[in-house]
Amino acid sequence: MPSYLFWLFATIMLIGACAVIAFRNPVSSALAMVTSFVGLAALFIGLSAFFVGVIQILVYSGAIMVLFLFIIMLLDLKDEKKRSVSFAPLVAGLVLVGVFFIQLIGVLSNNPNKTAPPLDAETLAKASEDFMNDGKATKISEALSSGSLPDVHLIGNSLFTEYNLPLQILGVLLLVSTVGVVVLSKRQTN
Repeated sequence: MPSYLFWLFATIMLIGACAVIAFRNPVSSALAMVTSFVGLAALFIGLSAFFVGVIQILVYSGAIMVLFLFIIMLLDLKDEKKRSVSFAPLVAGLVLVGVFFIQLIGVLSNNPNKTAPPLDAETLAKASEDFMNDGKATKISEALSSGSLPDVHLIGNSLFTEYNLPLQILGVLLLVSTVGVVVLSKRQTN
């Protein structure tokens, strides 16, 4: 990806993220989040992670944001009264930013020269041995040994083997939160 495109999409993403926080209207904030998601998808596509970029657009910018907009509409949010400014949340926010910055420095300092392995035919053929099933070839191992990188199969294999429980918990959490919003939005009839 040329550097000017990286800076353009990174700027779009950061402006969208700042607008999410700055806008008072929840619908405007949700649409600004869509802008941030589109910038992030463009960055993924620039890194040749086409599947992740397309999924970013389809799942997050499409499905999740439509869900957020429905929830915002169901809650029927009214304008809030302006509250007095308190410095405690500001100090807590600055402390959190400092803690995350220290964590980021710690993570980046542990792997200063770590680079991704080359995706040549030899490396992929060696990696295909990890995906053999009792000595039998699988779709992933066949694709890797032929020199192609099966993105979708690798992501599915990781999701449903290594991260199956967190994936199921996330699905239940989204379901419970959606049901909770619907229950909260029901009018009380007394």
